[in-house]
Amino acid sequence: MTDLALQRPVRPQTVRGLNLTAKAGLVLLIIAALAYPDSSHLRDKAAGLRAISYPLLAFAIPVVWFTFWRDRVVFPWLADLFVTLTCFSDFLGNRLDLYDTVVWFDDFMHFANTGLLASAVLLLTTVPGSPLLPLLERALAFGVTAALVWEIAEFFAFMQLSDELPEAYADTLGDLTLGAFGAVAAALAVWYLRARPAPAPRA
Repeated sequence: MTDLALQRPVRPQTVRGLNLTAKAGLVLLIIAALAYPDSSHLRDKAAGLRAISYPLLAFAIPVVWFTFWRDRVVFPWLADLFVTLTCFSDFLGNRLDLYDTVVWFDDFMHFANTGLLASAVLLLTTVPGSPLLPLLERALAFGVTAALVWEIAEFFAFMQLSDELPEAYADTLGDLTLGAFGAVAAALAVWYLRARPAPAPRA
């Protein structure tokens, strides 16, 4: 974790507030989904698996930071927010039935959530000043792998029994492509934001 020891970002209060709000919202959405599965629009969509895996993912960085890094690194609020938003937005999208009522929403989520996770990985494992090419390589390695793991999990969790199975091949290829694009966008965004000159301190 050498990179992390070199990276001590100062995060604004708004990022911390958004992060804590998203975590609380995720917990509430999970409780509501378990209590009222029909209204969560997660029936036959691996609701139980989501209810277990999403909290584990959303609270992974705080647990690891507190256990191993708290004496060496400032808490990575922005990276943790990106991970939490990935879980929260998926649950919220299902709760609002956006996946089934908005044609482009599923594609957008594959692009955006892979980008958010790739951004978190880059923030956690690279340092300011890293060249663009290594950022792209790392983002694509993680993003494409994450997208592939998601598609495999989706297939075994509920897709093989779904009415959408005949279209699953084309949909999977599209989702993997969107995940790769999201990873590229993450690398470009992290590189650009880090390359910007720091604002001058106020007098």
